[in-house]
Amino acid sequence: MVAIAVVIPCYRVRNTVLGVIARIGADVSRIYCVDDACPEQSGAHIADHCTDPRVIVLRNPENRGVGGAMTEGYRQALVDGMEIVVKIDGDGQMAPELLPVLVRPLLAGEADYAKGNRFHSPRDLKTMPIIRLLGNACLSFFTKVSCGYWNIFDPTNGYTAIHRAALAQIPLDRVAPRYFFESDMLFNLNIIRAVVTDIPMAAHYNGEVSSLRIRRVVPQFIAGNLRNLARRIFYNYFLRDFNVASVELAAGLLLLIVGTAFGATTWIANARAGIVSSAGTVMLAGLPVIVGFQMLLAFLNFDVQSVPRTPIQRAWPRPAQPAQPSLPAG
Repeated sequence: MVAIAVVIPCYRVRNTVLGVIARIGADVSRIYCVDDACPEQSGAHIADHCTDPRVIVLRNPENRGVGGAMTEGYRQALVDGMEIVVKIDGDGQMAPELLPVLVRPLLAGEADYAKGNRFHSPRDLKTMPIIRLLGNACLSFFTKVSCGYWNIFDPTNGYTAIHRAALAQIPLDRVAPRYFFESDMLFNLNIIRAVVTDIPMAAHYNGEVSSLRIRRVVPQFIAGNLRNLARRIFYNYFLRDFNVASVELAAGLLLLIVGTAFGATTWIANARAGIVSSAGTVMLAGLPVIVGFQMLLAFLNFDVQSVPRTPIQRAWPRPAQPAQPSLPAG
């Protein structure tokens, strides 16, 4: 039997987390509840009132965000020999009953990482606040560009499952600790060439108060995606490999910049002198821009087609028997 673990980051979920734990099925071997310095003492509440023997309460000495809580749970799951680790929030917005569907591609050897997608069904979108709908649509595009997984949507969806083969290769100490965690995980998964798949799920909003502050988070998302895009391009197209797409990208950017710069400076100079630019001058400026744009489109097509398709877990040696963890005192 495959050892499946659930990690629940706990921050201001005292009133809902016990209900979430109660709905987790018997196919789960361990449930790690990570108290992320919760002001409501969620960890102590779980230790005092939860009788489920699968539950292990972990505690962060200081608040490290959802990513910091998840990495703590991930590390413990690796130590305990878990093969699949699922993230479920403690606020009740994610249905634990969907877990068997979420882990199915991993159990079948078809993927290394599965995540929920709340945009699959138009009917489910009616329950999503319009600001979240628009924000997720824009964010999904930027994250596709930065992480290289053009086949997924809803990148900030936190209902995820990861196979041990992929989790063991990710530098958890370098993954973004807070709201950029899910997007940064996708970037790291692309670097190790893990296969990622979407699982349709319904969105549930029960009036929970989010601690996310849009004005503070949006600049972090933009900066993080730009940084990850630059790192991914460098790693995949210039450090680990150099192919025709590398040439298309470099030459396309060069031609686009040169053509634009030449056209702009020539137009400004002629405008100041009252001279009408000749057809030849226009062509000298326009041709590099057109060719450069075409080369960038060719690179983009190559990048879309290079989404990882062979799960890395197929080459991973499966343990004969999961390690038996010791249950720390709550």
